[in-house]
Amino acid sequence: MKDLLKQIIGKEIVKGSPIFEEIHEQKAENERLVMELNTEYHAPSDVRAALEKITGESIDSSVTVSLPFYTDFGKHISFGKDIFLNQNVTFVDLGGIYLEDNVLIGPGARLLTVNHLVDPAKRRGIIVDSIRIKENAWIGANVTVLAGVTIGKNAIVSADATVTKDVPDNVIVAGTPARIIKEID
Repeated sequence: MKDLLKQIIGKEIVKGSPIFEEIHEQKAENERLVMELNTEYHAPSDVRAALEKITGESIDSSVTVSLPFYTDFGKHISFGKDIFLNQNVTFVDLGGIYLEDNVLIGPGARLLTVNHLVDPAKRRGIIVDSIRIKENAWIGANVTVLAGVTIGKNAIVSADATVTKDVPDNVIVAGTPARIIKEID
């Protein structure tokens, strides 16, 4: 799966192309796993085991994910240690989502690594870019983080913000589009 990521980052993927079809086949398999995860109660260890199936990677026992949790692709998510995701978090992860240690993500947050193409003739196609959330960052409730964004170490993204560009280390951002409102000492 990581080979797929290297093939698609920053490239136009047009509807009907072989790679477009492959992505959607993988997506369909992931939808089944996510539905199974979200349709009944699971102990925290069972949630992590399900996430290991979804991501194809080992999930540290310090990771806590409150259900429901949504991901469209699944295989391009990387969890560090001591991560907490609250309910109703959505990862559109085809472009890669990387969470470093001690990250907090509030309820209803959306991390979106996929965009549709601007050209109307190719609009059903997509282009992807990664999202990186650095160590000890806190993403508030209902935040949207767009493709290609890095959230800096110790940064806080205030509730309901839309992050369209990189956030430096040790700042608080708020609004749409998110802007620095305070530096953290």
